[in-house]
Amino acid sequence: MAAEAGTNQSVERAATVLGAFLEGRAELRVSDVAKHSGLGQSTASRLLATLEQIDYVERDPVSGLYRLGPALITLAGVAVNQHPVHREARQRAQDLAHDLGLGANVAERRGDTMFYLCNFEGKLAPKSFVLMGQRNPLHATGIGKCLLLGVPDRRALLGDDLRRYTPNTPATHAELDRIVGQVRTQGYATEVEELALGRACIAAPILDRAGEVVAGISISGPLSAMDLERREEELARRVIEVADSISIGLGYLGPVHTPAGRP
Repeated sequence: MAAEAGTNQSVERAATVLGAFLEGRAELRVSDVAKHSGLGQSTASRLLATLEQIDYVERDPVSGLYRLGPALITLAGVAVNQHPVHREARQRAQDLAHDLGLGANVAERRGDTMFYLCNFEGKLAPKSFVLMGQRNPLHATGIGKCLLLGVPDRRALLGDDLRRYTPNTPATHAELDRIVGQVRTQGYATEVEELALGRACIAAPILDRAGEVVAGISISGPLSAMDLERREEELARRVIEVADSISIGLGYLGPVHTPAGRP
């Protein structure tokens, strides 16, 4: 039992060390890792050396700074390729980004956040980074609003206070309830400068074989490229068509209608 506890503690400490690299800095000193993880510097140094041996981190020979290693890219690739939504959505999202020149994003809900499974950029919406694996709030994003369709008690999930990222972010649950109800009625969600100024998106829910919302897909880009005043209907139609195609690939057969006279 003592050996098992020691092994578990080592795994937890290694995960904490890797988590230090999620704070935004690509390269860290041993002292940075120790400070973030709450470990002693000698312990952090030993763990980093072990992780380096298995390519989970790598050390710059000149600066001596550590960064995440290639083994994690391999693991991430295997994990995402095994995901059924990613498999069904990847090519369709890539085609959508190419055809419209905008960004196309696919995400699912993980707890109280949306979790990106893939994203592609068109020439009108370039990015210097990938969104896969990153998280964003549910109430301030188009995909997030679609994912909230599958959450009966939104207040319990999100808490009483909704964080405001811009002046346009939904600030109350009454406002969010109204927006989610509109998404349910029209079949898609919009987001205009609610998470970041100068950006907009339009999203639709993805359903599984049981008709449950399991993910969402969005088209996104700068306000000028999205031009929702003129293009909302066009873009909504495209994103709904692609979402429906992915849903069918996941086994969704459409709403179940009960014949008249049957319970």
